[in-house]
Amino acid sequence: MSSPPCDKSFCSNYMLLNPEDAELGDVFNILFSSDISKRKFVDCPDGTEEPLGRRWIIFISILAQKFLQATAKPLASFGSGVEYWLNLLSGNGGFFGLLKNTLIAKVVQPDNTSSDYFSFIGNLDKRLQLDPTIIPGEKRYYAALSIMAAKASYENKKHIKSVVEDHWEMNFVDSYDFWNGTEPFDADAWSSDVDLSWYELHGIGKMHGGFMKALGLIKSKGWPVEQDPEQQETAYYAIKKQLKKLLEANEKAKFVVTGHSLGGALAVLFPAILGLHGDSFLLDRLEGVYTFGQPRVGDDKFGQYMNDLIAKHDFTCIRFVYSYDLVPRLPYDDSNFLFKHFGTCIYFNSLYTGKIVEEEPDKNYFSIIWMIPKFFNACWELIRSFIIKYFKGPDYAEGGLLRLFRVIGVLVAGVPAHCPQDYVNATRLGLSEDVFLSSNGQKTLKTQ
Repeated sequence: MSSPPCDKSFCSNYMLLNPEDAELGDVFNILFSSDISKRKFVDCPDGTEEPLGRRWIIFISILAQKFLQATAKPLASFGSGVEYWLNLLSGNGGFFGLLKNTLIAKVVQPDNTSSDYFSFIGNLDKRLQLDPTIIPGEKRYYAALSIMAAKASYENKKHIKSVVEDHWEMNFVDSYDFWNGTEPFDADAWSSDVDLSWYELHGIGKMHGGFMKALGLIKSKGWPVEQDPEQQETAYYAIKKQLKKLLEANEKAKFVVTGHSLGGALAVLFPAILGLHGDSFLLDRLEGVYTFGQPRVGDDKFGQYMNDLIAKHDFTCIRFVYSYDLVPRLPYDDSNFLFKHFGTCIYFNSLYTGKIVEEEPDKNYFSIIWMIPKFFNACWELIRSFIIKYFKGPDYAEGGLLRLFRVIGVLVAGVPAHCPQDYVNATRLGLSEDVFLSSNGQKTLKTQ
């Protein structure tokens, strides 16, 4: 087998799945041989053996990634087309407005770099304003602000700048086009969610390989304290540099890290790598990490490392999960595999009632006994989309696009539940203001 992609100073152990190198026969052979190092699509130390349970999950992961790779281009093209059409309709005042403008040859063409252009995610929920009933100084303010920031991150730079300055009346610093969250038509992001690759870092534990790459892992070097200036700047190093500049200029300022979906995984990894570098300056200025629909990031050892880091630097770390959202239940977590959630989880049901739980119900999503409850819950969410505005107000009204997604949810429960709409609703409707310290010293929120 070829030499490993990482030296021992970077990681002590690793398993990297390379679906582009996977031939169908070789993929099936993994089910019959415990030595996974013999497979061309698995990069790991020679002689690495895994039990059948783990090999079966690797088998499923590779097939899923192969399918996503095969459909990536048509899926992206379809998504771009849908996004363009949605903006074409809204820019011309709806279908009849578009028809009228077509007849008089005055069709307004959407510009995907303009401040009024919405991504597909943005079209699902066009709310731009912060909830005026949740004011700065309240503990739940950070969560409410974080989900709006995570939702805004799907948009282009001019759109984000307009939201921050015109609607939030805050100072816009900058935005970077690295990775956002898991968009519906982004096969690469979905591949990262189902990927089972990992690196083991000394003193930290095993961490998801795809998420580390997205944050800025440098192949063969790992996480040097400073990025090589000859290499393209990556998310971790760009954000770290900007934060140091801002915080050195304002000794009282603190910062919050947030993200939705894959962005939530990167939000968790950011302080983890700061801890690896012993960057107490930034960690001591970190107010909290708030993630929404976050997939699993590492193993039990990584979870303990993060809990120790949270206690040492006294910052909040809360993972929000809405109903049967599929993504927080990935990658798989059972006795055969290593990925685990850690820390405080606030779970909201479809009535937007929140509570602190150790793990969300149906933690691996594919349990047969949960199929019927998920089906009826999806039916209720579809009904709710028509009536919620009458009970909660016009700010919670849902459009036709989201209702169509709710219909898809009846067939594949958990897909529409991943949309930011429900997380925005949950932070506005399901959180109380009470705050307490848990027994391990970690800050948590108490819900109604």
